[in-house]
Amino acid sequence: MSKEHTRRRFIQTAGVAGVVALAGCGGDGGSGDGGSGDGGSGDGGSGDGGSGDGGSGDGDSGGNGGDTRLSWHAGGTGGTYFPLSNEFKTIVEDNTDFTLNVQSTGASVENVGNLSSGDADFALIQNDIASFAKNGTGIDAFQDNPVENLMGVATLYPETITVVTLADTEITSLSDLSGATINTGDLGSGTQVNALQILEAVGITDFNEQNASFSQAADQLRNGDIDAAFVVGGWPVGAIEDLATTNDIVIVPIEGDNRQAVKDAASWFADDTIPAGTYSGVDQAVETVAVQAMIATRSGVDESTVETVTAAIFDNVDDLTIKTDFISRESAQDGMSIELHPGAASYFEM
Repeated sequence: MSKEHTRRRFIQTAGVAGVVALAGCGGDGGSGDGGSGDGGSGDGGSGDGGSGDGGSGDGDSGGNGGDTRLSWHAGGTGGTYFPLSNEFKTIVEDNTDFTLNVQSTGASVENVGNLSSGDADFALIQNDIASFAKNGTGIDAFQDNPVENLMGVATLYPETITVVTLADTEITSLSDLSGATINTGDLGSGTQVNALQILEAVGITDFNEQNASFSQAADQLRNGDIDAAFVVGGWPVGAIEDLATTNDIVIVPIEGDNRQAVKDAASWFADDTIPAGTYSGVDQAVETVAVQAMIATRSGVDESTVETVTAAIFDNVDDLTIKTDFISRESAQDGMSIELHPGAASYFEM
């Protein structure tokens, strides 16, 4: 293992642990305007920071049963979580009395911390990260430190693991990543967690790790600062689409024995395929793996609030334009990895 990788692993472990240590493990209180600062990668995306359109102001969150302003934490602006969350915002505001403040964040791990502290009322996270957090296991951030107030609402769509590089790097397989400089996603993101799991599973230990958002990773690839990047999100991912319009890209497959090794190492990975033509210049389907995106909340948010927001979304899925082939009431509990919030349970049991 390279010295750079060892140093990076120490930094990322400390950084991820800090997210949850800062958030604590329980409180359901908190203000409705909370949220992280500049965005990040992870599950749904990259991030150039900034909050979403509209939203709540200062004051109590919807968890107090009185205020109609809710804080919804997404991912970065270059992935899927952020634009999808803004579509949820429109649907909820059109069909209820609630106002959603959509925040750009570093996604899954950060969002769990924000839910735990009460800074977020709802958030998008990966199902594997949800399980780690709720059970206090899996990664150092949550080991023996369960986030007890974390609760599920609904699963949404596959979070595809995409390993992207440029044609001139001559990287065509995971084994070619040995000795490479790799962006594994924003520090503390679900993307970083998955990337390190996959690299370890296939025996890649000698690499230099960089940590940045999807959009920043695309710039790093253009500039030759990295050799490859991991991106986790529903295809097509905006940052990769943009990169493919200016550069010849290669999507590195996770297939055959490597795919089996990844699934053997972590049960939440499932087979997935990026269809031919998803990205400019990528004319053949690419085999890979995926986790699952989901909506999470916290136990301190009122049952009626969660039921109302859940109903607004899943009674109006026809108004969505993103991931429409996957998001439905019928599939909304597929892959649910943690206990449902009573408000969500009430809706889905109707």
